Amino acid sequence: MDSAAVDQFEAGRGRLASLAYRLLGSAADAEDAVQDTFLRWQAADRERIEVPEAWLTKVATNLCLDRLRSAQARHERTAGAWLPEPLLDGDPMLGPADTFEQRESVTLAVLTLLERLSPAERAVYVLREAFSYSHAEIAAILDITESASQQHAHRARTRVAAERRRGGAADPASARRVVEEFLAAATSGRTDRLVALLTDDVTAVSDGAGLARRLLRYKSRERVASFVRAGFTSTPAKRRLAGGSLAMHLARVNGTPAVVAVVGGQVVGAVAFEVRDGKVASLYGIAATGRLARLDEAWQRRDPGVPVIDGW
Repeated sequence: MDSAAVDQFEAGRGRLASLAYRLLGSAADAEDAVQDTFLRWQAADRERIEVPEAWLTKVATNLCLDRLRSAQARHERTAGAWLPEPLLDGDPMLGPADTFEQRESVTLAVLTLLERLSPAERAVYVLREAFSYSHAEIAAILDITESASQQHAHRARTRVAAERRRGGAADPASARRVVEEFLAAATSGRTDRLVALLTDDVTAVSDGAGLARRLLRYKSRERVASFVRAGFTSTPAKRRLAGGSLAMHLARVNGTPAVVAVVGGQVVGAVAFEVRDGKVASLYGIAATGRLARLDEAWQRRDPGVPVIDGW
């Protein structure tokens, strides 16, 4: 392949990666899909491709749909052990963030909700909401009619809206203050204050550090508070499991405030928060090593600053 064709592909690599990540919820799988797209580009008769960007988008999208429809993916995702892979803010794979829809589409809350859609609905939702493709363009990408694209979009929006709890969205500074107060309550034993910082419909999801066969899910303020208190209580056994004493840093993950747990400079866990109306509405705890590789890689390239909790 000549250098011009390589450059043409590389110019769109970031957009393809952010599209694939939104569709698959996994940075590793997204990178594989982009690489497979490159191989298709390499083998294609490029002189017959009139609009390279549209062609590459079509190939990448359909490769992602093939992965979503595969028997292995269906098994992994329906077994109850799947969570999106968290990405540190600033990661180019998070893609466009100019509009509210673009920012929301990459939060862990929405990526988790998209699992309830069919692959076609998910593709239409992402292409329409996050990348502003017209229904005519989506129809060409997915080989469906415009009417079908509109129907998929309507069903997807309806299902996401039915599950998506609305409220007063917190600005980053306010959300950070809520998480700081939450963390102080969680590590001090002030259970009453912890409960008061949770919305009535709060939910918590954890991958159990990859040790549980299914995700751990908690509802109600009392159960979530109990789960959080247990999780943030330091014990010798937890320090041995983590590989040493933890430092906890405040950061932003997938566009929302988060606590990143670090041992010896390596990320060993992350808890992402959704803050609504001045309270915590949902938590996503991720500590399985396989889900933290890219976040850890990004962490190594930044100055973490002073941890909010050291020697945990």
